[in-house]
Amino acid sequence: MPLIEDHHYLKICAQLASSLSISIAAARRKVEVVAAKEGKKDLQSRKVIAQKILDQSIEDETKQSQSASFDQLLKALKEEENFMLED
Repeated sequence: MPLIEDHHYLKICAQLASSLSISIAAARRKVEVVAAKEGKKDLQSRKVIAQKILDQSIEDETKQSQSASFDQLLKALKEEENFMLED
């Protein structure tokens, strides 16, 4: 994959990476995969796809706050509530 030097595209990918807590390279790959699935190869369509993914991630983030998602992840499942390790 050749390096794309477009500042606006890189900025959107950086914001996406920050929003998803992933690296910029992983965010770019995520956009590249979606673009490949849709058959888009030009830079403008990749910008649109990246912005769409970013908007969706921000929307999901506002629906559920980060602390609420951590609380949900830390809840014990019903079958694991009384689990104890033996010494």
